[in-house]
Amino acid sequence: MLAEYEIFVRALEEGSLSAAARRLDLSPAVASRRLARLEDRLGVRLIERTSRRMAPTEAGRLVYDRAAQLLDGVEDLEALVSRRTTQARGLLRVSAPTSFGRRRLAPLLKPFLDANPRLTLELNLTDAFVDLMAEDVDVAVRIGSYEAGDPAMRRLAPNRRVLCAAPAYLAEHGAPCTLEELRGHAQLAAENQSAWRLEGPDGPVVFRARSRVRTNSSEVARELVLAGAGIALRSTWDVGDELRDGRLQTVLPQYAGASDIAVFALTAGRARSENRVRAFIDFLAGLYGDVPEWDR
Repeated sequence: MLAEYEIFVRALEEGSLSAAARRLDLSPAVASRRLARLEDRLGVRLIERTSRRMAPTEAGRLVYDRAAQLLDGVEDLEALVSRRTTQARGLLRVSAPTSFGRRRLAPLLKPFLDANPRLTLELNLTDAFVDLMAEDVDVAVRIGSYEAGDPAMRRLAPNRRVLCAAPAYLAEHGAPCTLEELRGHAQLAAENQSAWRLEGPDGPVVFRARSRVRTNSSEVARELVLAGAGIALRSTWDVGDELRDGRLQTVLPQYAGASDIAVFALTAGRARSENRVRAFIDFLAGLYGDVPEWDR
């Protein structure tokens, strides 16, 4: 009986019965039967189905409010009991930026997987900002503007960014001394990353980069910078090793990327209360620290 209420609540929160079924690891047919049984037993229609979303009927709103409270109570009880073990279980769907996920996340996941053998991790790497609810994602690791105090966000690491270029480029073209001089140099940025938010001697400024190469891949822009094709604004998690060994050099050191940009975990809806989500975010929060390895 509780499972029938859960599929009803999930269907409204996820926006579709198929998304609710995926969240609960059910087939659409099983989810549909459970919802139908609940409506038959109560003798009322709970959901009006439209071409885009599912909306509760008047009776559905009443049932949703009470059922959501009931499920929250069950989750609280399970969380209380599960504190006796740190193991998470079930399917955990995670989204992360391509380069960061490949270089700074995937190599560090083994301890979490070893500690939670009953959990299955689905890791999708993309540079797009996915809609967590629409894409059925539990946790998104993001690099962007971080808002302290937002319960949907948890800060994982700072994201220091610097303007940089290869020594070969600077030897051929010289180094700019001002942002105005930078306009005369080749700039490199991926699509949607051309607005360089900087902080300098006169405060915040936005430099509109005109990338010499159009690409949807931040990794392509990175390789072009290393090859000496221009100047880019790059995160130190991405080019810290190259800055240390001299393959890249800082340009205009009086400017740095905006300080409100951070690496953070983002959750949505009821996912943040699930044990596997909390366990994963706690694990992530302990990986990097206030001074990450790439900035030491």
